[in-house]
Amino acid sequence: MPAPALWYFDVISPFAHLALTRLGAIREQRPVVLKPIVFGGVLKAWGQLGPAEIAPKRVHTYRLATHKAQAMGVPFRFPPAHPFNPLAMLRLLTALNGNEAAVTTAFRLVWGEGRDANDPAVLQEVADTAGLPDALALIGEQEVKDRLRQATEEAVAAGVFGVPSLVIDGEVFWGVDAMPMALDYLINPATFRSGEMARVSTLPQGIQRQR
Repeated sequence: MPAPALWYFDVISPFAHLALTRLGAIREQRPVVLKPIVFGGVLKAWGQLGPAEIAPKRVHTYRLATHKAQAMGVPFRFPPAHPFNPLAMLRLLTALNGNEAAVTTAFRLVWGEGRDANDPAVLQEVADTAGLPDALALIGEQEVKDRLRQATEEAVAAGVFGVPSLVIDGEVFWGVDAMPMALDYLINPATFRSGEMARVSTLPQGIQRQR
């Protein structure tokens, strides 16, 4: 049996909300494991700024996500403030072992309804969806914090540089726009290892920007 696809996500990402609605096609080809990670930790590891940290890119990204959701027909509303601190929700979803129903509820509440991810009622509804109403007590546990950190480090080690990302057989597919490419890979991996796909994978750099 092939290894499952790993879907690394942070609830802070509107594009993760959109990509989650398209995971069904991936699951038809390969089981998918949902893995919460800290986007901020990924950015720090690669020395990047997040899109919300560049003023004009922030507005563009918010408009792009809204337009994309409308085009996809996905219910969508930004939460009260963004970026926000996602740690409580990420730790809860880690404690719930990436439970699919809980993850789906979290994204529906935060991005489908525009709720505050740190609202105790929102966190409680996520825990209730997983059938573990007492799970909120686990958010502060060191073991849960460590698991979330380890998942983030694991993602970076696998080459993940943004969220959401699918990792399939060691290949990274970033963002909702890469979902069709990931599906094509699952159907015929050989096409990614020959021709122009193979050539661009080892293309040399012609210049490097001075840091």
